[in-house]
Amino acid sequence: MAYDKFTVLRSTAVPLPTENVDTDQIIPARFLKATEREGFGDNLFRDWRYDVEGNPKKDFVLNNPTYSGKILVAGKNFGSGSSREHAVWAIYDYGFRCVVSSFFADIFKNNCLNIGVLPVTVSPEFAEKLFAAIEADPKTEIEVNLPEQKIKLLATGESESFDINEYKKDNMTNGFDDIDYLLNMSSEIDAFAASR
Repeated sequence: MAYDKFTVLRSTAVPLPTENVDTDQIIPARFLKATEREGFGDNLFRDWRYDVEGNPKKDFVLNNPTYSGKILVAGKNFGSGSSREHAVWAIYDYGFRCVVSSFFADIFKNNCLNIGVLPVTVSPEFAEKLFAAIEADPKTEIEVNLPEQKIKLLATGESESFDINEYKKDNMTNGFDDIDYLLNMSSEIDAFAASR
């Protein structure tokens, strides 16, 4: 499934400094029956966002109108637990295009790259600077430059580089998942097959 291309994202951010957030907290198992990738955003962090009667919990950050944006700045070890890609579907469907953390679970990170959410791993020190800046000014903007592989706190100009697999980087800048990548090469594949 193709997704929006990712090149340079400049946005405010939502802070979630909680560490060891697993995929069951991101999207509870009871919402995994759906097979379409739409509607999952409504249940992102469902048990943290709503009480048992479905009322929004005022103390959860996604229910706080002070914070908004396309970037989620998360605590260390984000996306641990099961391998469910539905967790990333929920993040993408909610409107986040980038998650920043000092550490991601490997499977979650790969799912992000396949679905169109850029996982940016930063040092713990830079993560703390981001949390402090957002707390001081919720309107502060962060720039994530995928071609240059750099994340910048625009208010101060402080930045840090991040790593990404070149293949996944190319796919994200084109809005491709793995199938789209192969389909984009169909003429080359046909030409190769014809030459054999």
